[in-house]
Amino acid sequence: MTFSIVARDSYSFGVAVASKFLAAGAYVAAAEAGVGAVASQAFSNLAYRPAALAHLREGRSASETVALLTASDDDRESRQVGVVGRSGPGATFTGANCLDWAGGRSGEGYAVQGNILAGEEVVLAMERAWLTCPAGTVGTNNSFAWRLLHALEAGDHAGGDRRGRQSAALLVASPGAGYGGSDVAVDLRVDDHPRPLEELRRLLSLHDFYFGQPDPASSLPLEGEVLEEAARLLELLGFGPVGSSAKAVSTALAQWASMENLEMRYAGGPAVDPVVFGFLRERAAAAQV
Repeated sequence: MTFSIVARDSYSFGVAVASKFLAAGAYVAAAEAGVGAVASQAFSNLAYRPAALAHLREGRSASETVALLTASDDDRESRQVGVVGRSGPGATFTGANCLDWAGGRSGEGYAVQGNILAGEEVVLAMERAWLTCPAGTVGTNNSFAWRLLHALEAGDHAGGDRRGRQSAALLVASPGAGYGGSDVAVDLRVDDHPRPLEELRRLLSLHDFYFGQPDPASSLPLEGEVLEEAARLLELLGFGPVGSSAKAVSTALAQWASMENLEMRYAGGPAVDPVVFGFLRERAAAAQV
């Protein structure tokens, strides 16, 4: 009833999953920065997730982890699981009792799997999409997350879950890459939607907007015309700086950015992210309508 990919990108690990099942992301995915990722599905054994991460933390390979998970499970023939660890190939397991079509593929740093699929082409398409889309070529931020979504979309385009669509989720764990310096870089879920992958793509775009890391090379110095425009726009929005100095404008701009939930992109300083400055212009223009 589900198709998923687990994958590694250096010390980052992620899971992307879609299903004709309510809130599949709540039951399938788990990942830990610097450790690994797991997708437990079909007749999902929720205990596989913490157990898999524990085995990987101890230095077990993905294949060893899958073997340990299934060996002690009397219902293993109804399970499906994919695992990727710190190094080496990923591993996938499909029990003999999983409903057709069911199966998986794995290789260096990834595993794809699915059950109740339109056919084998679903996992083959996901694997091709993953292997032919190098890191950094999809999306503007969180390129690893976009690459995972790209693979998931390829599976959906190839037929996906043969019963239809309902939910999708994306989880990425990366050292210090999340909000406030946490390791949860991306954690997005679409629990019930007629077009869950379209909605997940929209949410990932919003995630990039709010939490994307600014590029220092493209930052706009708060001086000259930029400083003057920022002061004027902030005044229109009710955040007029106390004084016209760069420090005063920077303080007012940081207060406004925090109110707009953009503190990950701008928290003060002598230069501003052009994404933040562009949004400031949009907000000020809307305020004058």
